[in-house]
Amino acid sequence: MSQDTDRSQAVMGQTAKQGSLKKMLFYPLFWLDRNIEKCFIIVAYGLMAGIIFVEVVRRFTTGGSFAWSTSVPVYMFLWLTWLGAAYNVKKRAHLTFTEVRARLPHWGQYASFMLDGILWITFSVIVIYWSGLQVHSSYMNWATVSGTDNWMQWWFYLATPVGFGLIIIRSIQNMIQDTITFRRGEPFRVQQSLFD
Repeated sequence: MSQDTDRSQAVMGQTAKQGSLKKMLFYPLFWLDRNIEKCFIIVAYGLMAGIIFVEVVRRFTTGGSFAWSTSVPVYMFLWLTWLGAAYNVKKRAHLTFTEVRARLPHWGQYASFMLDGILWITFSVIVIYWSGLQVHSSYMNWATVSGTDNWMQWWFYLATPVGFGLIIIRSIQNMIQDTITFRRGEPFRVQQSLFD
């Protein structure tokens, strides 16, 4: 009996070691999945605010500024906006008519969440197609940011297809989670918060 117990404890110990190894290997991916939008938003916002602050100080102290200082913050706003939109889809902090949705039966809430996902994916595919054409056109024409010689506009225009690509990923993740919740018969969280 003690040999069986020792064997089962050894197997459980081996399984625990394999589980912790998997966690260590995949932790960066899980961290990236949870935080990619937040990191880009913080960097974009920090760069925007930093450039504007430095240039305002320079104008008042030296009377001059960099020629690109009025263009780059506007382009950084593209990254801030579209990755912020993806974060809102992930957190479901966008407009969702929660008062109506909360009054629906369980299957109606599920159907409305699925409709959300389908609409987000459809709209995102359209936006990716047309913004991809803009990125390609800017790339082919060697368009540069005004005030610079070698900062390409397409680097900044790439924010739109990247942001909407993330919206597709977040929509699919939400749809999978909603399907699991529906099949388990668990209640949906109709009222979401951006800060959860």
